[in-house]
Amino acid sequence: MEVIHLKYPHKLVASDVPYSLAVGFFDGVHSGHQKVIQAAIDNAVRLQCKSAVMTFDPHPSIVLGGRNEKVFYITPLEQKIEKLKELGVDTLFVVNFTSDFAKLTPESFVQYFVRGLNIKHVSAGFDFSFGAFGKGNMAMMQQLAGDDFGVTVVGKFEQENEKVSSTRIRQALQDGEMEQAHALLGRPFEVPGIVVHGDKRGRTMGFPTANVQPIEGSFVPSTGVYAVKILVQDEWHNGVCNVGYKPTFNDPSLKQLSIEVNIFEFDKNIYGEQVVVAWYKRIRSEQKFNGIEALIQQIELDKQQAIAFFQ
Repeated sequence: MEVIHLKYPHKLVASDVPYSLAVGFFDGVHSGHQKVIQAAIDNAVRLQCKSAVMTFDPHPSIVLGGRNEKVFYITPLEQKIEKLKELGVDTLFVVNFTSDFAKLTPESFVQYFVRGLNIKHVSAGFDFSFGAFGKGNMAMMQQLAGDDFGVTVVGKFEQENEKVSSTRIRQALQDGEMEQAHALLGRPFEVPGIVVHGDKRGRTMGFPTANVQPIEGSFVPSTGVYAVKILVQDEWHNGVCNVGYKPTFNDPSLKQLSIEVNIFEFDKNIYGEQVVVAWYKRIRSEQKFNGIEALIQQIELDKQQAIAFFQ
């Protein structure tokens, strides 16, 4: 998949090969987003052109000032690129969302980022908006298209009579509802990261762990113990993961979040390795124990629950 970064005003020469484009922020590349992307791929086949996706970086709320808190992505850009590649997209346009870009009128957006890129068909969700203050909607997209390009509006995609959305997935992750997040995403939620040195306490207790530092901007699920899989050197392994602050050992005022994975039947040294943690089920909440023996007994129970889940 070719990845093309664009910034307004861009100087990209329009491709000789036309595109069928899916446009949206697509955080999570969830099952609803996949309907929009598949529509673009299907239209590319029909029109005998390349399929493309247009996304934006960073999150518009960072530029528009709508949020004071740090923005966390369900799929940071690197991971989003991987997911789109897996879906079979030919080209990805990553538009740098800046203050100048945010001021574009809907007409200018279509002129620069649709006609200017030789887009022959646009697919987007029914609620996609574009242009300054989100004034452009899909009805306007159809009006502005004229005879220059086709437009597909993908309707609301629901599960359990509720729209599948990134907001709903974030709430599931915050609540530790990994099975619901899995259903909404169409795959297990994943956090990419790197294995770093920890306090190595787990090793002395008979449960060595990989201490995973998530990549910047990743959304980490709520504290607790989870059944997970971890991708190490292109191979998936089952494990049990603790997300939290280790209250049995640490001062409660020290809020240093850790992600520690005990990988079953695994004894390699993997410090510095890039890994992916896939989250399947929340086993319990994090708790403080009265001593190491009680903690060891509980970790063994957690491990057995995770093993039973994967069996």
